Parts: sequence; C-alpha cells; structure tokens
Amino acid sequence: MKKGKRYIEAAKLVDKAKLYDLAEAAELIKKTASSKFDETIEAHLKLGVDGRHADQQVRGAVVLPHGTGKEVKVLVFAKGDKVDEALANGADYAGGEELIPKIQNEGWLDFDVVIATPDMMGVVGRLGRVLGPKGLMPNPKAGTVTPDVVKAIADVKAGKIEYRLDKANIIHVPVGKASFTAEQIADNYKALMDAVVKAKPASAKGTYLKSVTITSTMGPGIKLNPIKFAGQGTAEK
Repeated sequence: MKKGKRYIEAAKLVDKAKLYDLAEAAELIKKTASSKFDETIEAHLKLGVDGRHADQQVRGAVVLPHGTGKEVKVLVFAKGDKVDEALANGADYAGGEELIPKIQNEGWLDFDVVIATPDMMGVVGRLGRVLGPKGLMPNPKAGTVTPDVVKAIADVKAGKIEYRLDKANIIHVPVGKASFTAEQIADNYKALMDAVVKAKPASAKGTYLKSVTITSTMGPGIKLNPIKFAGQGTAEK
C-alpha cells in the first residue's frame, strides 16, 4: 500500500533500529501524529504466549489514569430496578430481553461497551455471534459482568479499557489521543503495561514481552524497550 506524504515525513522522525524509552516515545508520537483530526494513540504488544491454550490467555481490564479521550457509550443489560439504577448513573442505554431483537435483527450497535448483571448472561449469551467478534461480549475478567452496575459504568466512563490477545498473540488497545500531553500518554501507557505484566500466565515460558510499540492512527510505529517494563531478558527484534 502506498504511503502518503504526511506518513513519509513522520516516518523520517523515527529511528526504526532504536528501542525508545517511554517518555521519549510519548514526545515523539505527538510529532508524528500530524493529521488534521485528533488521532488515537494505540499500544500494540506482542506477547510470548500461545493464546490457543486456556492457561496462556492474557485478558483483563485497566482504568487509564487520563481516560482514552473518547466518549464511551454504555449499554447495560439488567432487570427491574437495576435498569433505572443504570440509567440514573450514566448508562446510555439499559434494558433486558426486549433489546435482543433490536441487536440481532436490526443490527443496532450504537454502543462501545456492554455491561450485564450475572442474572442476564443467559439472555446476553444469545448475542454471542453478534457481540463476540466485535469484542463487545461482557466478561467477568473485564468487570463487565457484575451486580454492581454503578461502579462498572463509572469505571468505563472514567477510561477503563479491556485488553485481550488476538489470534497472533498481540494486544491492540487505545491509550489516548494526540491532543493529550506527552506525560498523559506515558502515564496511560505505563498503567496498561503494569496490568499486562501482572497478568503474565504462570505457564508462560521465555520472553513475555516480545515487542512493545506505540502508534498513532495515521503515523508510523515507534518501538519501545520492553526490558524497561518487565526487567526481563533480551527482547526479540
């Protein structure tokens, strides 16, 4: 794919052979995010695990100290008073079984996060084929299956993100916007890294953090030094 002029200019600022420190990378990412819109800053972490094995799955959630910079729409599946409680505490949408056909048949997906009370998971499970591939299925590990919908909504609105491995054993998540200060980007990135390092499976052998990269929506990747986060052996090139 042909790269645009702006990308080529931004790429000149990045030393591809260098593993940057986080503070330096956070400063540099702001220079490479030169589009007219507020680019999303993303983390891409390649892990030395095999997610095909249940005991090597890496999945969880973390509240970023400065949020993601994105307004998050929350849908809550609940019953009775919990529906009113959810709507009164910041949920954009809340309801029960009546929402199933709207999502299944009408393709309604105007939300970013789905939270469910445990007694609703039998109902929500019917949406697995729709919500699963989009990463929207509620999950206890991510704190999105819980009786405490008020706390779950507050966490999500404050900047809670879910991280999980893709099929190539890579985690891709947003950690802010180009309009953030370099310090805010670095704080968010460090919070994510701390969570992922703590989530290292006991069965994982060898180098856990194989590569750690930060990018903007339209900009080049900037490689960080994984050893700074994990204090482990040499990272793979």
